[in-house]
Amino acid sequence: MSKTVEFYFDVGSPTSYLAYTQLRKICDETASTLSLRPMLLGGVFKATGNASPNEVPAKARYSVIDLERFAKRYNVPLVFNPYFPINTLNLMRAIVAMQRLQPGRFIEFLDLTFKAMWIDAHNLNDPGVLSATLKEGGFDPAQVFGWVNDPQVKETLKAETEAAIARGIFGAPSMFVGDDLFFGQDRVDFVREALTA
Repeated sequence: MSKTVEFYFDVGSPTSYLAYTQLRKICDETASTLSLRPMLLGGVFKATGNASPNEVPAKARYSVIDLERFAKRYNVPLVFNPYFPINTLNLMRAIVAMQRLQPGRFIEFLDLTFKAMWIDAHNLNDPGVLSATLKEGGFDPAQVFGWVNDPQVKETLKAETEAAIARGIFGAPSMFVGDDLFFGQDRVDFVREALTA
């Protein structure tokens, strides 16, 4: 019987990007399903009292080195975004909207966003840069910006974030296989084990 990984993420998290690059492969190799669960990491931090490693200077410096090590191990590109941290509220609303309103293009949109953030290192806080990125990816910026301001989309992201918190999530990436929580991109091997158990 096929198993499922529920992947709770925020595109502003470089570790979410690294986990995403591995989970797709792991699910393919184990004939498992990847369920993508966008949430707002800032909301999770606020509700749980957690904080970004970026808030501790020594930890922030080490985190960049550690991310580079894992990117090399995974053989994936990673450019630490010089504009980090980026407010991802609008990005995550757009991702939620795309997942629900244009599911056929959702993965394409998510890939574009992760690439713009963690490979091309764009300043996605800048509406002009975001608009250009969307156009290059074949998406209509006006439509996406319209979704971002839609009350239903706002409420959906809020509800998804609250549901994540209710499950015990305190950061990103967080992954569930059944009722078992795995936190951090460096736990993807445990996810693989849970899928093959």
